[in-house]
Amino acid sequence: MGTQREKITIQQIADHADVSISTVSRVLSGNAKVGAKKHEAVLEAVKALNYRPNVFARGLASGQSMTVGVITQHISSPFYDAITQGILEGFENSPYSPIIVDGQWKPEVEERMLRTLQDRQVDGMIIVGGGLSYDLLKEVNEETPIVIVARELTEFKDRCIYIDNFQAAYEATQYLIRMGHREIAHVSGKADHADSKLRLDGYKQALSDAGIPVRDELVVQGNFLPQSGLLAVETLLTRGQSFSAIFCANDQMAMGVRLALYRRGIRVPADISLIGFDDQPSSAFMTPPLTTVKPSATELGKSAAYYISNILKNVDQPLPEQSYELVIRESVAHLR
Repeated sequence: MGTQREKITIQQIADHADVSISTVSRVLSGNAKVGAKKHEAVLEAVKALNYRPNVFARGLASGQSMTVGVITQHISSPFYDAITQGILEGFENSPYSPIIVDGQWKPEVEERMLRTLQDRQVDGMIIVGGGLSYDLLKEVNEETPIVIVARELTEFKDRCIYIDNFQAAYEATQYLIRMGHREIAHVSGKADHADSKLRLDGYKQALSDAGIPVRDELVVQGNFLPQSGLLAVETLLTRGQSFSAIFCANDQMAMGVRLALYRRGIRVPADISLIGFDDQPSSAFMTPPLTTVKPSATELGKSAAYYISNILKNVDQPLPEQSYELVIRESVAHLR
């Protein structure tokens, strides 16, 4: 059984480099100039002794923990995972390290994670999606800077990084209309999810602007998971309503829809056209490849990391704009 490696002290580094402890401290902190020769000697000693600084102790001395708390949602979700990967990439060349927790899309869990990160004395927080109230976010933000990703919160607009879900859904529905579809069903996300509401509103507005009546019986409540897409098809068929296309509020539900149609012997796109949202990596490999809205989830995460880092460094910056595109593949047919 191995023994723990001995912790290297600043005194040992000073002895090895033949300099004073104060010189070592100045080099490690970077807060004061040190002669080139002594600076080099300290760095060589650090390398030779394999010294690793005590980040916690340094934080106590500087008043900063050099950490940023990240609250994500359903970390196994491809969309939230991509945002989290972007956050990690964004911090790669930063002095800050992320601490990631999962809010599980449950307000009570999100608040508990928020308080846990506060107790850890993180310097800032990135909150991905979720449903935390403005009042709570405002309270925490007064002590710990917050940036919100993939959620549009009107009262907190200068700290929210998101795509225009309404316009993206509008354009996806509009594309189906241009392809000749008039009877378009929609599988929405969770009822209490802001993105879900905006995508539903965008779908309805596109129909209205094209002079197509919005039929409530063609809208089925889902929950962003594949199973709800499968059940949505059964619901639509049970209602006996005709439709030629389905717009899903995310790709996972579109995958469930595709499976349900396949089991019923309904062809995509020959019989029913299909559009998703999020452009998950697997969507390009569906049969047929899925037409979908592509928000750059990774870029959302990177932008959040850069933005909170600059806030913590008191650097003035504009709120980063986020783009999206409709990725046209082979799941939509043109009705003649």
